[in-house]
Amino acid sequence: MTAPRLRIAPSPTGYFHIGTARTALFNWLYARQQGGTFVLRIEDTDRARNRDEHIAGIEAALRWLGLDWDEGPYFQSQRGGLYASAIEKLLADGKAYACDCTPEDVQARAKARGDKTPGYDGFCRDRGLEATSGRVVRLRTPDEGESAYDDLVYGRVAKPMVNVLDLAIRKSNGDPLFLLANVVDDADMAISHVVRGSDHMDNTHSYLLIWEALGYGPRPVFAHLPLINNDAGKKLSKRRDKVAVEDYRDAGYLPEAVRNYLALLGWAPGDDREILTVEQMVAEFRLEDVKRAPATFDERKMQSVNAEYLRALPVEVFVERAQGWLRDRWAPLGAEVQERARTLGEAVAMADFLFLPEPHMDEKEWAKEVAKQPALAAILDGAIARYPEVEWTADALKDATAAVGEEAGVAQLGKAQAPIRLAVSGRRVGPPLFESLAVLGLDRTLARLRSARARLEP
Repeated sequence: MTAPRLRIAPSPTGYFHIGTARTALFNWLYARQQGGTFVLRIEDTDRARNRDEHIAGIEAALRWLGLDWDEGPYFQSQRGGLYASAIEKLLADGKAYACDCTPEDVQARAKARGDKTPGYDGFCRDRGLEATSGRVVRLRTPDEGESAYDDLVYGRVAKPMVNVLDLAIRKSNGDPLFLLANVVDDADMAISHVVRGSDHMDNTHSYLLIWEALGYGPRPVFAHLPLINNDAGKKLSKRRDKVAVEDYRDAGYLPEAVRNYLALLGWAPGDDREILTVEQMVAEFRLEDVKRAPATFDERKMQSVNAEYLRALPVEVFVERAQGWLRDRWAPLGAEVQERARTLGEAVAMADFLFLPEPHMDEKEWAKEVAKQPALAAILDGAIARYPEVEWTADALKDATAAVGEEAGVAQLGKAQAPIRLAVSGRRVGPPLFESLAVLGLDRTLARLRSARARLEP
């Protein structure tokens, strides 16, 4: 048997999700255990949402967790010729067809049929349209039989073909869609094991149809991992939960502790151990032992694991790593704080809100802001709504705050940002706000804005 080849294929459209990190870890553990290859592939076909800083963030997060890759990073944006050739082959073989239906067309036909669960109905299958610019290309799916595959975690997974819709594989602008590029890349890179989240289980049927239509031969082995819920039993959401690996890095967690905790989300060794070295994980990990039930992410439990790791450090190593963490946190604002501080004590006080779980609110300043700023609630609400949608950089946050102020009827940026500064730092003066927000991170910023907003409730 040849050594297995596995991959992690994140999209650079946001921060590195804790669920993606768990998936990367499980791929990495299996590859290391079996003497295989771990491939990093960046799925950057969504040109409107891709960001270079998110690519850098993916690589930095993987390195921080100790998940070194053997090949890559490969970029889908540089592999367009492969996808175009695959689509041309499918069209030439009659296994794909052009479609000019708009979403409104599809919905209107579904409404006319009284279909309450509408999907694409194959309207353009036999119209013989040319695959010109402005038209989608769809895979022709069989109407009879069933699609089935064996999953290392969930066993046999089957679905009637009549319920597998004609999937779009090329956008109207000519760009490949996710699943087509995914299949072509896996075949071209000889990926032997596809280990990913269980939210992909259903589209694996379409994956296999594309695979077989392109004549790629023996299919990969599939292992779908259970989704990760928060401690309330709901799927982790970036709007509600702290989901970015960077947030835990910036909060002072040890990477080896986070890696250890992630390994326990859906898998466990054959006894009651919770603290495992990476060598133990590599030796004992089995994809077949991954549980089907959703895993629960409990930050308090991860804190407990992190505390175990901290206590195990030699004192000199603990001090060195604590100093390194402080240095990294101070670096982005060091020059600004240096310009404003008169003593080292003042310098620490100016930026302490970056390190504290909650800021120490200056109640007198808060009362003044409530009294003089009638748009206070509107500004906080606007920031809470707008900030999750913007690129998390100082410039983008400045523009977003200006827009929030205008919507609230506050034209001057200084007046619009004052309530936000107070909410996140507890004071009206301090380091530059937008650089501070960039360091603080989205999740902690939103939590503080919501806490300040709650103060206004009767």
